Amino acid sequence: MIDPVSDLRSVRAATDRLLTAAAGLDNAAVAEPSRLPGWTRGHVLAHISRNADALVNVLEGRPMYVTGEARDADIERDAPRPLSEQLDDLRATAARFQEVGGAPGDWERTVELRNGVIDRAARVPFRRLVEVELHHVDLGAGYDLEDLPKEFTERETAFLAERWSGRADVPPTRVLAGDGEWRTGGTQGAPVTVSGSPADVLGWLSGRRDGTALECAGGPLPVLPAL
Repeated sequence: MIDPVSDLRSVRAATDRLLTAAAGLDNAAVAEPSRLPGWTRGHVLAHISRNADALVNVLEGRPMYVTGEARDADIERDAPRPLSEQLDDLRATAARFQEVGGAPGDWERTVELRNGVIDRAARVPFRRLVEVELHHVDLGAGYDLEDLPKEFTERETAFLAERWSGRADVPPTRVLAGDGEWRTGGTQGAPVTVSGSPADVLGWLSGRRDGTALECAGGPLPVLPAL
């Protein structure tokens, strides 16, 4: 069950971990490549800050981004900033998200996200948690998929399995990781069973690992669409 108040606490804790890791960098490290192709660590930090602003927009009933082009331009603008400015921005935008998220409101109302996606307001804190946790991994600063909290890994695996459910371009897939089991994919093609460690399965589902560490019974490892 979605508990937005609990998720807001998790966002705060995850943000604190991210800030601690980022504070250990320097200006040269911020300008170095991250784990995301074509992005420096500065791009990752800027994106996390701008995402907080965007989700505040969502909670307050405004468009998440003015345009996709404006989103990309804002990240490019902010990526080259020195570490001190990145940290100040991360702290300020995180505090604003907590303030708006913690204000009284109807968590059951519907909100519109990027690309016209409709969801319940109650799911927005978890969406923010995903951004902070996975992009902390993308930063390449000593925090990896294996370091993610167990509950988060299970929830995000379930979310991504649901995302690919019903896709005609993904075969019927049973996913096994740790004590968890999920179903994803469509109804066409030979069913397969994918299994591996929770971190490797999440890495495959989120496009952060190529799946070579996974076992796939019944056929080749499915190729998932880009997120």
